[in-house]
Amino acid sequence: MYQKIKVACLVSVVCLIASCSPSKDVVYFQDANQFETLVDNNTSNTKFKVDDLVSIHVSVLDPEASAPFNLYRGSQEGGMRPEQVDYLVDKNGEIDFPVIGKIKIAGLSPSETQKLLEEKLSDYLVNPIINIRIKNFTVTILGAVSKPGTYPVNGEQITIMEALGMAGDITIKGRKDNVMVIRDFDGTKVYNRINLNQKDALKSPVFYLTQNDVVYVEPNKSGKTASSLDQRASIAVSIISVLVTSTVVLLTRN
Repeated sequence: MYQKIKVACLVSVVCLIASCSPSKDVVYFQDANQFETLVDNNTSNTKFKVDDLVSIHVSVLDPEASAPFNLYRGSQEGGMRPEQVDYLVDKNGEIDFPVIGKIKIAGLSPSETQKLLEEKLSDYLVNPIINIRIKNFTVTILGAVSKPGTYPVNGEQITIMEALGMAGDITIKGRKDNVMVIRDFDGTKVYNRINLNQKDALKSPVFYLTQNDVVYVEPNKSGKTASSLDQRASIAVSIISVLVTSTVVLLTRN
């Protein structure tokens, strides 16, 4: 009988603590309805910025024909393949490409840069294959997250939800309704805020992040949410403890 009482009381504790949880502060996309459909009108397109590190490799059927258009560090000795050199976008938004010279790529997407190079290389190569990749695509997650830090991104696109996932998600002390994204446009910082409690967050211009974005999760004032949870949980445990003691005493007397 006493064991059953303990189990019942433990269940009561869990229920009490759960009921104390401020769900309005911790739930993502609260206004999304069951089976609701939202069309992803993603217009995000990664653009090159000043100080970006860009990998560009040109190839054709004849490797010797494309060799002058690829930069390598060192020489091929003992079967070792030389390391390819990446391009740094300078303060004018340009890269210094072999044979062709200065090319402005800041503000262009990888696909736009690919088409531009195809046009400029048409006088030298037939149907070149051009592979372009951003090498320094990172996002920085700060504030009330489990693992703040700077994270590398594989590919050309990442959502703010994926970035927060890499950082271990927002903690109970963090505000989901006022997440700030700091974005740099060639030296100009732009501050945007996004409310992750609402489904309209998916339409925000910062839902898809760009390279070197900084995401800052603002903590609740004085840790109000977390301390409130701890306090309520402590009160709930105390109440249940008193109930258990009283019940055992009554059963003993009877």
